[in-house]
Amino acid sequence: MLRMILAVGALAIASQAAWADEWSKHWSVSGKPELKISAGDASVTVEASADHSIDARLTIVGWTLGPGGVRVEEHQTGDRVEIDVKVPSSHWSFGHQSIKLEVRVPRELIGDLHTGDGSINLRGLHGALRADTGDGSIHGEDLDGTLEAHTGDGSVRIAGRFDKLQLHTQDGSVDVEVREGSRLDGDWRIQTGDGSMHLRVPRKLAANLEAHTGDGHISVDLPGTTTGAKNEHNMEAKLNGGGPALVLRTGDGSISIGSL
Repeated sequence: MLRMILAVGALAIASQAAWADEWSKHWSVSGKPELKISAGDASVTVEASADHSIDARLTIVGWTLGPGGVRVEEHQTGDRVEIDVKVPSSHWSFGHQSIKLEVRVPRELIGDLHTGDGSINLRGLHGALRADTGDGSIHGEDLDGTLEAHTGDGSVRIAGRFDKLQLHTQDGSVDVEVREGSRLDGDWRIQTGDGSMHLRVPRKLAANLEAHTGDGHISVDLPGTTTGAKNEHNMEAKLNGGGPALVLRTGDGSISIGSL
């Protein structure tokens, strides 16, 4: 019996090792390229590089790559690159399973990224970005431009210089660092269904603040703030004389806003 158990265990380890695979692709682009990703259940990382190219690497563990397993469809039209990772709806495997898509791109980028069940990480990108995941965190650092991000279940942590910002999580905390040079080119909306919210913004950011929490407190520590309507769960205020709306909403959690 012991020999049989050991044999089954060895088979499981061997099967997992055999089901580790990798795919990679290089595309030459120019100007400000467009990248569209539909990544199935993969986690996605998109990072800026100094090269004028898009380079993608997919690493899979516990799956097969190809017919009957994970498939990758890719297409390039001019400076637009599309990557579609397709995962089978049912799969049997021993041990750990993971799918990771890592993409290096020029800093100037138009990006549209989607994953059904996985995190999204953005690093050093400058341009118009959209990120959507059904179940996973969204983290961005050293961003510049516009960002629209949505997750069904996960934290949101973002830092950068922004003109437009729309962030939403149904369940998770939100942490945002809005850096110097940012301005509201239209209304911003930051929302979580269940979680705390913490923002750090430049001292001279001009906006009409509208904050609401279903269960929590609201604190604002900014110079140049003129407070209007306020109660336990709601606050309206003008930051540096006012401007477009900065709307903050949480169903359950505290909201804090401070300066950099």
